[in-house]
Amino acid sequence: MSQRHFVDVWNPSYASNAMEAHLAVLLDAVKRFDAGELKADDEIFVWWGKVRSPNRRQPLRHLDAALQVGAELEADEEREGHLYLTDYRSLYVAHVGGICRGDAAPPGSANVPDYYARGRLECDFWYKLMDIRRLVADDTMAVIAELKQLSNPEYHDRPVSLYGGMVDLPLIVVRPDGKRFFAPEVRDPVTEDRLWAEFDAEAGGIGAMEKELRENLFGDLAWMSLEPAARTFIATAEKIFRDHRSDAAFDFAPVIGSLAKALEVTCNDILTRVAGSLPPEVRRVRVEDRDVELGRRHLTLGQFARAVGGERNLNRALAQRLEHGGWFVGSLPVIVEDLLKVRNPGVHETRVDRETATRLRNQFVGVGSQGVFQELARVRPK
Repeated sequence: MSQRHFVDVWNPSYASNAMEAHLAVLLDAVKRFDAGELKADDEIFVWWGKVRSPNRRQPLRHLDAALQVGAELEADEEREGHLYLTDYRSLYVAHVGGICRGDAAPPGSANVPDYYARGRLECDFWYKLMDIRRLVADDTMAVIAELKQLSNPEYHDRPVSLYGGMVDLPLIVVRPDGKRFFAPEVRDPVTEDRLWAEFDAEAGGIGAMEKELRENLFGDLAWMSLEPAARTFIATAEKIFRDHRSDAAFDFAPVIGSLAKALEVTCNDILTRVAGSLPPEVRRVRVEDRDVELGRRHLTLGQFARAVGGERNLNRALAQRLEHGGWFVGSLPVIVEDLLKVRNPGVHETRVDRETATRLRNQFVGVGSQGVFQELARVRPK
C-alpha cells in the first residue's frame, strides 16, 4: 500500500493566525531544548487539533482511517507522515509523529496553543507535529499547483483539487513521487541541522517576491518545477539584489550564496529523483575519500560538478535517463565551476561587487536570456 498522508484546512475563525500560534509553540520548544530544559529532541513538537464544528452532528467520516494512519506512523519510525495544511492562500507541510484521540486533552499542555482552551474548542483528534515547513506563502495559484502533486484514492486517484475537492476533511491522500521533506539527509544540508520551522522563520517576508518571480519572470511551469527550498533561496537572492542594486558599495556575497544554495538544492533534488533508475554500479560515485550512493547523500556544488562532469559512466547514464539530460551533464558542471569561483571567495574572503552579482543574477534567473534555473526546470526523469 502506498504511504498515506493528510490534507486539511485551518479555520481563521478559531484564531487570528492559527499557523503562527502553532509555530510559536514549536519554536518555543526548540528554545527550551537549546537551554537544556528539554532533554531529548523528540520532546520538540506541537499538537494540532482537528476541531469539531458545533454544527456537525454526524461522526467524522475519516476518523477511523486517520487513527489507523497514526498507528502506522508510530509503529514504523522510518515512515514519514505528512499533514498538508492550507488556508487557500498559503500551504505548509508538517511532519506527523502520531495521532491522539480527541476525547481528552493530549499529553503535554505546554505543547498546545492556548486558543484551544480559551475558545473551549473540542477536537476529534490531535496531530502530533514534529516540524512544520512552508511550501507556499500568499500565492493561491502556487497552492493549487503544489496540491496537484497529491492524489486522492477516494476520487479514482485524481490530483487533489483546492476548489471542489476539499470536502470531508481531512483528506487521506498519497504522494506518488514519494517525496520526503524531513529526513535528516534531506533537511539538514539545507537548514544547517535545524528544523524547517526555524529555517522558515529566518526567511520570512519573501512570499510576495516568490509570487512576483512566478508571475513575471519564470512562469508557472518553470517555477513550480523547482524544489520549494530552491524557490525560497532564489526569492531571497532576488530580494537582496533589488533592495541594494543602487548601492555600489554593498557586498553582494549573500546574493551569490543564495543562488548557489538554490542551485545545490535543485541539482540534489534531480539526482534523488533519477537515482532509482540508474544501475547500482553507476549510482555509486567517489566523493572525496569515499564512495557514496547518489540519492542517499546530499552533494555540495563542487562534489556535484566533479561527479557529474567527471564520472563518464554516470555522465552517460544521466544524459540518457533525464529529459534535457545533455545540458545537465554537459553545460551545467561548467556553469557550476564558474559560480564557485565567485561564491567561495565571496563567502569566505572578499566582497562581491555589483557588476559581478548583476552578471550572475541575470544569468541564473534569466534576465535578458534563458536562465540557468529555467533550463534546470526542464530537467526531469524520463
